[in-house]
Amino acid sequence: MTTMTTTENRPPLNRRLAEFGTTIFAEMSALAARTGSINLGQGFPDTDGPEEVREAAVRALRDGRGNQYPPGPGVPELRTAVADHQAHHYDLRFDPDTEVLVTTGATEAIAASLLALLEPGDEVIALEPYYDSYAACIAMAGGRRIPVTLRPRDGAYRLDLDELRDAVTDRTRLILLNTPHNPTGTVLTRDELAAIAALAVERDLLVITDEVYEHLVFEGEHVPIATFPGMRERTVTIGSAGKTYAFTGWKVGWVTAAPELVTAVRSAKQFLTYVSAGPFQYAIAEALRLPDSYYDGLRATLRAGRDLLTAGLADAGFTVYRPAGTYFVTTDIRGLGESDGFAFCRALPERCGVVAIPNAVFYDHREEGAPFVRFAFCKRPEVLQEAVSRLRRL
Repeated sequence: MTTMTTTENRPPLNRRLAEFGTTIFAEMSALAARTGSINLGQGFPDTDGPEEVREAAVRALRDGRGNQYPPGPGVPELRTAVADHQAHHYDLRFDPDTEVLVTTGATEAIAASLLALLEPGDEVIALEPYYDSYAACIAMAGGRRIPVTLRPRDGAYRLDLDELRDAVTDRTRLILLNTPHNPTGTVLTRDELAAIAALAVERDLLVITDEVYEHLVFEGEHVPIATFPGMRERTVTIGSAGKTYAFTGWKVGWVTAAPELVTAVRSAKQFLTYVSAGPFQYAIAEALRLPDSYYDGLRATLRAGRDLLTAGLADAGFTVYRPAGTYFVTTDIRGLGESDGFAFCRALPERCGVVAIPNAVFYDHREEGAPFVRFAFCKRPEVLQEAVSRLRRL
């Protein structure tokens, strides 16, 4: 008689990750490749960043810097450059030796922070819709995600501060922020951030803040929540080179925080990748020292792309929520007689040769995001113009 083992009765994927399959970005990028469509779904530029930064990486490779394991916290040159960047742009002072940690992109920084700071059952408040890795990382850490939904109002997405306050319970451990916000393009105002900071101090909450789009702000200003009273010691700030310097494949990110928080995050990070991107770390150290004119030019280029695409989408019949930051624009497809973003995005390549992302993947409350679709405008003007021409066929 054969006895069934427990492994034969169990699915291979653990329950924490059972709701997560292949990401929508992989699905839609594969669809773009298969149909030869213009990919306005996944958020990566179609041109490389500054030539001097690329050459810095080549120089590091040739000089043998970083070709073997770099230091666990990151190479000193990059940690110092990150600290100098925070001081120059925001007057935030961090010790590069104890308060800066280099990570494999922002995604690892988010994962390591949540794994380090959560106990099973802890609640995490996140602004819905949210980047899909947030939900997966909270699940891997054994946390419970509590969405507070940004809703469209007066042509933009807005945060209800009363709803945020009501979401806090005795089980809440931290707030996971993202500003500028992907996918909606919302940039939280100074007053909104002050209210969130006051709530965090009042309820003794930690804050993890994803600020990878910090230099991609077209209206308003980016204000790090760590600058508010009582927040520096309770905030883990996450940054990344990918979006700012258009080298998304290098996967260089960082954490800045008080020493005890950085130590906690490093404890988790060292068992994920340990180290990565050695030569690229030296290159990004140089990128962070580019003059302010670089960031002005970046914003001007992306603003022009935003304006081109949003005007074209509106002409094609979409309701457009004009983003104040990031390089994404959210649209409502109900004006086109559609209501199911998944079906719309899966059919769009065959209909007009363009790929987009259904916003419902960024929601726990899928019905809230059902009619919304996200497009990326971090592409060359001629690519955006061709996409606009194709979308007018709808």
